[in-house]
Amino acid sequence: MTAWLGDWLNLFLRWLHFIAGIAWIGSSFYFIWLDRALRRPDAPRPGVEGDLWLVHSGGFYQVEKRRPGPGEVPAALHWFKWEAMLTWISGIALLVLVYYLSGAFLLDPAVSNIGRGTATALGIGLLVAGWAVYDGLWRSPLAHRPAIAGAISLLLLAACTILLCQVLAGRAAYMHVGSLLGTIMVANVWMRIIPAQREMVAATQAGRAADFTLGERAKRRSVHNSYMTFPLLFIMLSHHYPATYASALNWLVLLLLLVVGAAVRHVMIGAGPRARWAIVPAAAAVGAVVLIAGRPSSATPSGGVPSFAEARATINARCLPCHSAYPTDATFGPAPSGVAFDTPESVARYADRILARAVLTEAMPLGNKTGMTPAERQLLGRWIAAGAPLR
Repeated sequence: MTAWLGDWLNLFLRWLHFIAGIAWIGSSFYFIWLDRALRRPDAPRPGVEGDLWLVHSGGFYQVEKRRPGPGEVPAALHWFKWEAMLTWISGIALLVLVYYLSGAFLLDPAVSNIGRGTATALGIGLLVAGWAVYDGLWRSPLAHRPAIAGAISLLLLAACTILLCQVLAGRAAYMHVGSLLGTIMVANVWMRIIPAQREMVAATQAGRAADFTLGERAKRRSVHNSYMTFPLLFIMLSHHYPATYASALNWLVLLLLLVVGAAVRHVMIGAGPRARWAIVPAAAAVGAVVLIAGRPSSATPSGGVPSFAEARATINARCLPCHSAYPTDATFGPAPSGVAFDTPESVARYADRILARAVLTEAMPLGNKTGMTPAERQLLGRWIAAGAPLR
């Protein structure tokens, strides 16, 4: 019953996270695009910095970007903030449910021997400290030299990525890097962007001239968020693809794919034709990832063909505790992802998946909790390479 409820809670939170994320990312990218697309009006109008005509859903819209004077801000304003908060809350809830409460995905004994409590404290502490360091850096005098502050930010992110990949299971490390980026993004919205906007609105409503430098600083944080968006989306999808997080160089794979995401963002909404050149480092990074993550593991099949009895003995000992209609390990409930190895026919049916997950990427068993050895992985690889014979 507990596993059944956990599955439904997991599904509901993922659904909420997905919907809220679409709303947040969509509005964010729309306004960044709008800033690039606005043009000065042919006939200057007081307070209007730019306007744009749009057509959508059978109607025409005229959008203006204004710099209002004292007393010109209307009482009714729409604030884009709850989309960000709901995305973060649902994401953190998933982190707690999947990684901290169950613990099944959090640690890999082959990576490190820290305890579950230590790993949890590290993950939570990183979110708090990561925001504090990032925010302090971009509020310091170095913020006036964005190239230097940006380089320091990237080096710190790389250091966090390497550290997490050295102490947590690969999948958990990726998700914690994503949680760090997501926390910085939502804190930017709620603690820097919205307060700056509120100060500007309050000044105009009180009949004072607004300090529009606050808006410029808020916009810089919004631009930061846009560069983090595509890398974060990749991380959200990465747990379906163990070739990334299960690689021996998983930290390098992640860093390269973060470069790809940021570069694609720059091509899409960067300023001017020169932004298109960002596709060059993106393509180079993709090529490097394919070379790194596409390498076969040390368990590449070699040697004679084992019998089905030998292969099944390994599967029974290392895989069947979870992947069964009657599992002895009840962490995930019966037959996780619908995969069970209770019969010879079912073992042969999923041979390709066994090869990908247990032999080539070594992503299974999760955290190698049943202790599958390299020799056993090689045995399964040789059996599958021979056509997975049931003899």
